[in-house]
Amino acid sequence: MDISVVIPLYNEADSLAELYEWIEKVMQAKGFSYEVIFINDGSTDRSWEVVSELHSKSPNVRGICFRRNYGKSPALYCGFNEAQGDVVITMDADLQDSPDEIPELYRMITEDGYDLVSGYKQKRYDPLSKTLPTKLFNATARKVSGIKNLHDFNCGLKAYRRDVVKNIEVFGEMHRFIPYLAKNAGFDKIGEKVVQHQARKYGSSKFMGLNRFVNGYLDLITLWFLGTFGKQPMHVFGFLGTLMFLIGLFSVVWLGADKLYCLLNHIPQRLITNSPWFYIALTTMLIGTQLFLAGFLGDLISRSSQGRNDYQIKETI
Repeated sequence: MDISVVIPLYNEADSLAELYEWIEKVMQAKGFSYEVIFINDGSTDRSWEVVSELHSKSPNVRGICFRRNYGKSPALYCGFNEAQGDVVITMDADLQDSPDEIPELYRMITEDGYDLVSGYKQKRYDPLSKTLPTKLFNATARKVSGIKNLHDFNCGLKAYRRDVVKNIEVFGEMHRFIPYLAKNAGFDKIGEKVVQHQARKYGSSKFMGLNRFVNGYLDLITLWFLGTFGKQPMHVFGFLGTLMFLIGLFSVVWLGADKLYCLLNHIPQRLITNSPWFYIALTTMLIGTQLFLAGFLGDLISRSSQGRNDYQIKETI
């Protein structure tokens, strides 16, 4: 199979039929063999009924229905697991991503040799309250990830070589950083294509608010740590713990030596326990010990969380 199109959706019943008709038109014009996998992320409207109707009309339509809303990353994770195409295309269900971009994205993967191609919506129809934080966030993501050529990490329109989606784990809200996940997995040929951004035709955006911006930065910090120290948490916690413990230990030794010198030379000196530096040194040693133990325990449980991607699926077609 040439292409799998993976489409997460939440309350997008009005746009699904039009979106699939558009995708079908592009695929038939280019002669691609394809499948379209809709992942219904706990929609409360008729979205799943529409997907079922589309499947009854076309065997190229597949679907996964979650029992409740989990988020975009879990939807992509399940869609990637089911994808069978040599190239996997992801896009949003709100008609803001154009299926006309699919042939060129496919060509960039199969002919230019990219592992991943991310869309770049150079001209956007989003409000200023969304575009400005997005620019700031993408600048930070480029700096942290080292992927200098991407302008829009969070663009829903992306193309992947099948090996990429089968070897990365998208969880939590990490869909924003799939290029970074791919790079950490060893797929470092990452390209970008300027794509057309359509104005939203139906409904409203599901990704607004300050928490989206804040959570993005928190996830970026998490991913940076996992990518840098995820396999050896002892390297960071153990180092910091040892450093703090030694600072505290040398401080206590210095206080004790100073007290002994004063006693031997009959110099009046207050009790060590009356000095605030004594308690600061002890606290530093305790924190150092705790950090060291955190690194040790982190090594034991690193990457061993089971059920992290265990989602309740109501129905599949």
